[in-house]
Amino acid sequence: MKKIKQRYCQGVMGGKDDFSAKVSHCLSVFYHINALPFYLFTFTLLVLSSCAKMGQPDGGWYDETPPRVLGASPTERATDVNSKKVNIYFNEFIKLENASEKVVVSPPQIEAPEIKATGKRITVSLQDKLQPNTTYTIDFSDAITDNNEGNPLGNYTYSFSTGDHIDTLEVAGYVLEAENLEPVKGILVGLYSNQNDTAFQKQPMLRVSRTDSRGHFSIRGVAKGDYRIYALQDMDGNYMYNQKSEKLAFTPEVIMPSWKPDIRQDTLWTDTLHIKDIRQTPEVIMPSWKPDIRQDTLWIDSLHIKDIKQVPYTHFLPDDVVLNSFTPTQTDRYFLKSERKEPNHFTLFFSYGDADLPQITGLNFNAKDAFITEPSLNQDTIIYWLRDTALVNQDTLRMQMLYNMTDSAGKLVPKTDTLEILSKVPYAKRLKRQQEEYDKWVKKQEKAKERGKAFETTMPVTPLEVRYNVPSQMDPDQNPTFELPTPIAKTDTSKIHLYEKIDSLWYRAKYNFGAEPGKPRSLKLVSTWDPGHEYSVEVDSAAFTDIYGKVSAKYKQGVRIPSMDEYGTLIMTLQNMEGKNCLVQLLNESDKPVKEAYAKNNQATFHYIKPGNYYLRLIVDDNDNGKWDTGDYATQRQPEAVYYYPKAIECKAKRDVQGTWNPRLLPLYKQKPGAITKQKADAQRKIKRRNAERARSLDISLPDELLNSGQ
Repeated sequence: MKKIKQRYCQGVMGGKDDFSAKVSHCLSVFYHINALPFYLFTFTLLVLSSCAKMGQPDGGWYDETPPRVLGASPTERATDVNSKKVNIYFNEFIKLENASEKVVVSPPQIEAPEIKATGKRITVSLQDKLQPNTTYTIDFSDAITDNNEGNPLGNYTYSFSTGDHIDTLEVAGYVLEAENLEPVKGILVGLYSNQNDTAFQKQPMLRVSRTDSRGHFSIRGVAKGDYRIYALQDMDGNYMYNQKSEKLAFTPEVIMPSWKPDIRQDTLWTDTLHIKDIRQTPEVIMPSWKPDIRQDTLWIDSLHIKDIKQVPYTHFLPDDVVLNSFTPTQTDRYFLKSERKEPNHFTLFFSYGDADLPQITGLNFNAKDAFITEPSLNQDTIIYWLRDTALVNQDTLRMQMLYNMTDSAGKLVPKTDTLEILSKVPYAKRLKRQQEEYDKWVKKQEKAKERGKAFETTMPVTPLEVRYNVPSQMDPDQNPTFELPTPIAKTDTSKIHLYEKIDSLWYRAKYNFGAEPGKPRSLKLVSTWDPGHEYSVEVDSAAFTDIYGKVSAKYKQGVRIPSMDEYGTLIMTLQNMEGKNCLVQLLNESDKPVKEAYAKNNQATFHYIKPGNYYLRLIVDDNDNGKWDTGDYATQRQPEAVYYYPKAIECKAKRDVQGTWNPRLLPLYKQKPGAITKQKADAQRKIKRRNAERARSLDISLPDELLNSGQ
């Protein structure tokens, strides 16, 4: 208010807040200067009056009312319709937001309909032929807003029928990622009256919907009957599952839509400004410098319940279907690509692994004993290390590759490909770089010699660059790892030492050293680590020698193991999970596992937990392979079940946290805590709060029509 007053009265009122003082001041000025015309006095009074009454901001209040449907052609819920063009009329200018993503037509249209917003009208032109005796629905979701303020109409659906009646049943629920219970946004959900498993692969969906940011869907205009329900990330837009790369979800349950009369409680809210406090504030008044007191009003802007009403409505069922989506494992085997980023090895990539590795025949080299082969764990990626430096220096390797490939019938058959694999960096360029490095080193040594400083006569050999994953502080259940850049020809364990500090003295500590399963060129040092003790990991030079003769350099790293007083323990007792192989994961605030434990006697225990907030995920590990496994539609196998503990768990040092968890107590869509849910629901519009915020900023009251509107 103060800013507005000064805007109109600055230079007249001297910045004073008291209205009577301002009038007196202006009058005194008027009578002191007798030459002032009368119109100037009148103008002054009008300005002062406008400043004192300030009840509406410049430009008026924000429009908080969403657009309203006035009518449609054909009329909404019309029957015996034969027109493929629909016009919907509104009371104000409107716009469509992301119509291609949000607007869904049922039955699904193979050729996309034309949807346009012009002025106060939306026109939908269907391109497919109308089906007889069929209810059509056009679900706009929240795509319709007014043109000025963006007030959303809400979940609006228009419907008509080509027959003599309208189907009105609905099916609603949620689609979640099976692996982590994340809401899946924008995936198609459809119904089939044909309950055969092959219908999903051979026929388009009967009625469809699309999930919103919460993973929620609602399929409308459903006729009475029995249905199967599916979710599909439709890559080719044909409304059926015909690509193995498409994400999908299914359930063996049969959906039987129904309805019942029900009662819900509707809460009417009022958004208003209220006095929070009136405080006494000392103020300095000019010119006498007399301390005085004024009243400052502190406002609180809040929502208050205006009324709670019992509202009868039609409750459509089911409204809580949960579909767990997954991407099937690609089992068709075919060759993807080859690459040779470094001259000493090349890599072959396949879409899927095979028990038999490819057979390589060299066309411009002898392939016998030419490679050290490193297949990945599932053998879909194979690295071939070149043993002979002559082959390393050869820019082009031509070869024939015999491998197993999936044919059109889904069977593995032999296939031969001819490959020409080029080095990314040619040999001549590598030689040039080496010479440049040598010349640079020589120049450096000559300068050192001229200045009388120490210099080298032989260029040092580049050591084998081992990556030591040895932290300075480590939990008692962790172990250091060593990663080698190239295959190792020799490992001298006598040059690998572990020392433990006991009473200020260092002693040799026992350890085991070996390769990590499924990780080529990765070695692990395993020991019994005593909490509260210090260790030293020391590696002498030449402990590792690779196949090209490079040797490792000297390495030393101190390791501190925190005492037990710095850790907590979590013990979680499971309920209603008898007979299940439960793998329980302790998650950080990024939804990443930090520890894992199998439940024994329905109890999962986690030791050595650092203070902080954690979450829990449970995987029903049906095949006992220590990881989550996806589903398979061909065999009707669902993905392994996943559950989340619905709350954060605070762990503290020197404390044992115990809890009880029934993973099946809550529905899946209510389980994952919002703090670690990455797919957030779309933010609600704040338009209906802007008038209250504007009134507060101007230090004025909301008009009665806005206060009583319940907005």
